[in-house]
Amino acid sequence: MNDVQKEEAEHKIDLDKVGVKGVRYPVTVLDKINGSQDTVATISMYVDLPRHFRGTHMSRFIKILNRHRRRMTLHNIDEILTEMKEKLEAKSAHLEMSFPYFIEKTAPISGQKSTMVYDCKFMASQGEKDEITVEVQVPVMSLCPCSKEISDRGAHNQRSIVTVRVKTIEFVWIEDIIEIVESSASSDLYALLKREDEKYITEKAYDTPRFAEDMVREVAFRLEKMPQISWFSVETENYESIHNHSAYAYVSRNIKR
Repeated sequence: MNDVQKEEAEHKIDLDKVGVKGVRYPVTVLDKINGSQDTVATISMYVDLPRHFRGTHMSRFIKILNRHRRRMTLHNIDEILTEMKEKLEAKSAHLEMSFPYFIEKTAPISGQKSTMVYDCKFMASQGEKDEITVEVQVPVMSLCPCSKEISDRGAHNQRSIVTVRVKTIEFVWIEDIIEIVESSASSDLYALLKREDEKYITEKAYDTPRFAEDMVREVAFRLEKMPQISWFSVETENYESIHNHSAYAYVSRNIKR
């Protein structure tokens, strides 16, 4: 049977990325408290394709996934990328893995336990430049300092999504990034709260007002102190409760070690 993919391409053009995109796949990721947790990821895998190949071998990507499905972590991404290059005769390889990550949280007063979900993503490349980027989206609460200052009875607040991306030198726990973000907001969020918890969180947020700019700066200040990180970006979108638009802030930094 002819290997059609290895035929010469009609147009002698090298392609930067070819592969599979949007593969839904069960994976096991590292968990700081429990050791590991099972989740479902959306995975994209790409390699470069030189002009003397007409197409890539899609099945080889899935075979590689099958060999590593039980442990898709920052520890073995380099191994996966190296295997992609070898099996697909490529010079560069790229992997993106998006997945929900679950953490059990305890309500501050009632002690009720519930599970919060955080959207996470690993992005890794191997080739001319090797790098791994971790992305974590953290929902939090922010209360407007200006509204508190000018109001006699209360202040408006909003739910915010803070997105942190870091390029790592050494391993970083997802939980550590989440803790930095949640402690930089007016309050963190919970899936389950009783009335006594709502009272506590409302008052906590009132005592800790934060602009979008305040949160981004505080997260950035703390990320700069983490020796495992060589680059980061922080952005927040505050879904305003009294405006028909969002408040936004962003910062990125290369960290010299």
